[in-house]
Amino acid sequence: MLYDSILDCIGNTPLVLLKRSAGVRIYGKAEFLNPGGSIKDRVARYMLEEAERRGELRPGMTIVEPTSGNTGIGLTLAGRRMGYRVMIVMPENMSEERKKIIKAFGGKLVLTPAEESIEGCLRRVEAIRAENPNVYVPQQFENKDNPQAHYLTTGPEIWRDLDGKVDVFVSGMGSGGTLAGVGRYLKEQNPNVRIVAVEPKNVSALLGHEPGFHKIQGIGDGFIPSVLDPAIVDQVIEVTDDDAIESARFLASEIGLLVGTSAGANFWGACQVAKTAEKVATIVTVLPDRAERYFSTALI
Repeated sequence: MLYDSILDCIGNTPLVLLKRSAGVRIYGKAEFLNPGGSIKDRVARYMLEEAERRGELRPGMTIVEPTSGNTGIGLTLAGRRMGYRVMIVMPENMSEERKKIIKAFGGKLVLTPAEESIEGCLRRVEAIRAENPNVYVPQQFENKDNPQAHYLTTGPEIWRDLDGKVDVFVSGMGSGGTLAGVGRYLKEQNPNVRIVAVEPKNVSALLGHEPGFHKIQGIGDGFIPSVLDPAIVDQVIEVTDDDAIESARFLASEIGLLVGTSAGANFWGACQVAKTAEKVATIVTVLPDRAERYFSTALI
């Protein structure tokens, strides 16, 4: 296969059978195989292309985004390939590997205090924009192109590859884009498909908990993003740090998938769903990113 750009390699990731028990099957969509190493490559490319199409992003502007990591990597990859300067604002407690990847792709990194979580990043970005109006802020938590990217690609790919045989979709809630986009697409095809959100234990925004510290990078930012209508979520499953980490280790050692902690959280959530599933059921989850960007954390 020949491609004109690395950005053309984004998407069409495979579904891998993770677990089979009687008639219940759990599949994981291998989003870590995207060029930037995560599911956020889809969102980054689509948000920037749509911003250009609308005239919001123009030559000479700088892309600035608050993110816990993977969106920053995707935006840096896509933004630099499209000819823009990129500045990523992220909490200082995100993994060192994520920070180095952003720098390697040519992005500038601005760190905010860990205790301020993503809210601190949002405030810093507003300050940057006030000082320099020649910036474009994709605002993944509010940008409708975020879920639309998944509605147009991730959802249809899942439905196509399983010939419409999907009973449950399980995903962690970070920016809300995957849940919103894939959830909406699957429910349009079959209203009986159940959408299950996974959040860190005791800090679930969907369950009304207060924000708090946890070790599952990429989900559990402490609020419900505006791009997600909570009504689309049929069930919320809480996962502990230990269960997410151990599940990610299991996927690596037993299945051969070197994935991050949020993938472990998603797989653990899917396994809980499987325990109460019908005799015959197909459960799909996403494996959002690679483990290499967490080797300095508790994952290894």
